[in-house]
Amino acid sequence: MMTSAMRDSKGRPIAVVTGMGVVTALGEGKQDNWRALTAGRSGVARIHRFATENLRTTVAAQIGFIDFGGDSSGEMCYEVARRAIEEAIGEAGIGTRGDFPGMLVAAVPPFEVEWPLRLAVAREAASRGSSANDRFSALLDVAGAGDWRRGFEFTQRECVAEMLADTFGTRGQPVSMSTACASGASAIQYGTEAIRRGETGAVLCVGTDVTVNAESLVRFSLLSALSTRNDPPEEAARPFSRDRDGFVMGEGAAALVIESLESARARGADILGVVRGCGERADSFHRTRSKPDGSAIIRALANALEDADLEPAAIGYVNPHGTGTPENDKMEYLSLSAVFGAALAGVPVSSNKSMIGHTLSAAGTIEAVFSFLTMDRGTLPPNINYKTPDPEIALDVVANVAREQPVATVMSNSFGFGGQNVSLVLAREPQ
Repeated sequence: MMTSAMRDSKGRPIAVVTGMGVVTALGEGKQDNWRALTAGRSGVARIHRFATENLRTTVAAQIGFIDFGGDSSGEMCYEVARRAIEEAIGEAGIGTRGDFPGMLVAAVPPFEVEWPLRLAVAREAASRGSSANDRFSALLDVAGAGDWRRGFEFTQRECVAEMLADTFGTRGQPVSMSTACASGASAIQYGTEAIRRGETGAVLCVGTDVTVNAESLVRFSLLSALSTRNDPPEEAARPFSRDRDGFVMGEGAAALVIESLESARARGADILGVVRGCGERADSFHRTRSKPDGSAIIRALANALEDADLEPAAIGYVNPHGTGTPENDKMEYLSLSAVFGAALAGVPVSSNKSMIGHTLSAAGTIEAVFSFLTMDRGTLPPNINYKTPDPEIALDVVANVAREQPVATVMSNSFGFGGQNVSLVLAREPQ
């Protein structure tokens, strides 16, 4: 029987983290990433995977140390997720590869039929005619022709989650989350709520995104969302700085094993942290922009604190969305100000995106891992490239150099296109 000590103030099972894994442009594994992150090393460099002539943006935080053996975004997303999960379940000491005793929730990007396959289909269709039936038949034939089959399968969003579920033997139907840049945080929220409802004793939450490709780069450029400060690459991402001009695309994955406190203690697991509160709110204002009054973001932050049963003054550090776009950073500051009031002046803030870029669908999980490491190590990662403070953003930014400071509770924010807003309150110890 679950004792009151294993439930939160609202009477729900406490969701704790017992294993974590991460892969970013800074390296593979928690230790390599943490060393680079706290040293203020940037993972942003010249794009190496495709030609960038005539493009306004030529830099990104790509993963260059893995030979993916192809250019399918779906396959690459699977591979980095697999590596992150291996580290997480190894640390958690739960189940075995192929037999994870819980469900899988995967945050994944929206995949499309990629250009090499499109061109192959076009060539095949041209040799037959130009009717819709000819093009559809060509797609099936080309996709089924050996080398293309796997790439075509990975254009289906659910395929990544299904293959991860097969690899790690998770229970039940895997869940795919795709809520734009809030996806990773949404996955953690979904898994936490499943534990609170008693639907499972353990959840494998993963966020993955390896979609730095020419088409994505062009699309974000057309939205004027990307930084065009290409030289030097490592100085392109400048969250909260007055001279910020856009975000830098990044790649990576992170996985967390989340369990009920009862499950973790029953098997003697080390508890790495607690998912104490989750808040969300969508604004449905615009396909890419947030609502100008920030009301949805404000509500998401407030909901997270309410869910955690905490006042703003209890937050010791904010790991912000902090993309480096002029509008987003100011909107986040105004929203934090509305929720925290005078307490915000004493809360340090730093954006991991200044070093790893914006990892899009994976950002919420990656930044949650870094938030738990921040609490465990008592070190606040720096916000690099912060040389010109913005007088309209009065935050205590951890500028350029890591800061030694103990922290017990962190707020981690993720805001996505389409008005998807999620805030997580993470704690070092069960309440």
